[in-house]
Amino acid sequence: MDLSELRTQIDAIDQQMVDLYQQRMNISKQVAEYKIENGRKVYDRAREEEKIEKLRGLAANDFNRRGIEELFSQIMSMSRKLQYQLLTESGALGKLPFIGVEELGKENVRVVFQGAEGSYSQAAMKSYFGDAISSYHVESFRDAMEAIEEGAADFAVLPIENSTAGIVSEIYDLLVEFENYIVGEQIIRIEHCLMALPGTTMDEIRTVYSHPQSLMQSARFLQEHSWEQISMKNNAFAARKIRDDQDHSKAAIASAYAAETYGLEILERGVNQASNNSTRFIIVTNQKIFRKDASKISICFEVPHESGSLYQMLSHFIYNNLNMTKIESRPIEDRSWEYRFFIDFEGNLNDAAVKNALRGLREEARNMKILGNY
Repeated sequence: MDLSELRTQIDAIDQQMVDLYQQRMNISKQVAEYKIENGRKVYDRAREEEKIEKLRGLAANDFNRRGIEELFSQIMSMSRKLQYQLLTESGALGKLPFIGVEELGKENVRVVFQGAEGSYSQAAMKSYFGDAISSYHVESFRDAMEAIEEGAADFAVLPIENSTAGIVSEIYDLLVEFENYIVGEQIIRIEHCLMALPGTTMDEIRTVYSHPQSLMQSARFLQEHSWEQISMKNNAFAARKIRDDQDHSKAAIASAYAAETYGLEILERGVNQASNNSTRFIIVTNQKIFRKDASKISICFEVPHESGSLYQMLSHFIYNNLNMTKIESRPIEDRSWEYRFFIDFEGNLNDAAVKNALRGLREEARNMKILGNY
């Protein structure tokens, strides 16, 4: 046979496969209707594994057995997604435990941030909430999460990602540990400034204090000088130390906001080499709420430690036409080489496609948690 005749035969087989696929999906619809009436779960892992093993046994060789396994894994995945969709549309899977609100209420609320007066976190807080709030700062990110969990504050402002240094991994871990939820975000442009006591000259400086990341981000500038570099837990702490020590041989790298807060003189602006450096801050509360016009969702989940498990989870976004904007992984404590995945995607918890994807993930992933819609 020539190539055209072979292609004609393939086309005929493909048509049969399409017809059989549609027949199978029609039966899957009837299965979903049965499960709606009888309160049955969609995902039966043991039955699917048993079914695929039987189908593998029908194949003629190892190559075909692997192909049959992959083919029917996808067909069964499509079947589940159709069933999730029908169950969601019927309301059989219940409502998500989040309440939509028109506004968050930014006035006369208590807000906590990590660090000190003059930190970038405080600048992010003021940008997001304005001045009609009461606020205070704490020593650590954990202290801030505990404050809102216990009700000592209504909201916390926490850095979660820097455009050059990457994620703040501790924040991801704390979002899993605490029953607190993201309700907003604020992006702050990072411009590190060299600052000292008023009247200080560059020639007088012997020591520079700052957060390790800020020192790293300003490495090119610092290489031009022979100053000792000392790490601090927070840039604002560094600026405060310069004010308190009253020593003209000491300087800090921090924000212009910190210089203003502690009465320091800026000797040089923009000492960080990346001009487009920004930090994303999240606004966190202990309530399961979201703005009705929210457009980004953050979730996390674990997957079985086996081939293709992450792909199966991500297929829920593809099937429901949801745009995933970020994925990160963090190791799971006490479980070597197993990871928890954090995903951001576009959508609102009231969207049918979002509900369908989340229901599928809840059924098939381990410990899936909605971190927030904002």
